[in-house]
Amino acid sequence: MAIDSLLLACARLCTFAGGSLLTNASSFFFQRGERLFVVTSRHVMCDEDSNHRPDRIEIDLHVDPDNIAQSVPFSIRLYRDGVAVWRQGVDQAGEIDVAAIEIDRSALPKPCVYRAFTPDHLVDPGEDVDIGASVLIVGFPLGFHDTLHHTPVARQAAIASAFGLRFQGQGYFLTDARTHRGTSGAPVVMRATEAAPTYGDLPWRLLGVHSSRLDVGTRDLNQDEALGLNCAWYADILLTLTEA
Repeated sequence: MAIDSLLLACARLCTFAGGSLLTNASSFFFQRGERLFVVTSRHVMCDEDSNHRPDRIEIDLHVDPDNIAQSVPFSIRLYRDGVAVWRQGVDQAGEIDVAAIEIDRSALPKPCVYRAFTPDHLVDPGEDVDIGASVLIVGFPLGFHDTLHHTPVARQAAIASAFGLRFQGQGYFLTDARTHRGTSGAPVVMRATEAAPTYGDLPWRLLGVHSSRLDVGTRDLNQDEALGLNCAWYADILLTLTEA
């Protein structure tokens, strides 16, 4: 039975320090020319505030085109000679919570079954995307996933702020969705409505990278529910992070 190619564009990501498992997160593949990257949230790679400092990440890779249940872990070192090898961005408002790390394609298992977003899949922030438009956040909340087929789950979401505007001056927009820890780094996507050969067999458009839930510091924890809003960084930052 064929599955949606979107599920093969995302990978469960685990962080490690030495042999110790630290956290679970979400990630997806992005291809720029012949180069392949894994994209996730920057705070997955390193978070100074919580002293989260992994030295490697591990993603699940499917290795049998005829049996999606077959997968292997693939390890990626985060430092080379003490220097971080992932790429991250900064704009006038500060750090952007998106990171990309290049994969050595020659080290991938053969065969390797995945799909990757490309620059053609990116939604430009200048495009018209209606407030309240339906999108998906595809990832691994609390590490939850199809443990047999090693595929993510999709949460329904809606655009909750004016798309194209930097919410409160930051390089992200808001989504309205129920999310959990472990969803950091998940792609925020909408199905492509027009047939475009450049999408290949991945007919989805990439709007953003889910980062975290947004809350109000003055919220009364006993009386007020959480807002249920989330930050999604505009995906066009990937054009900067994947430049040669």
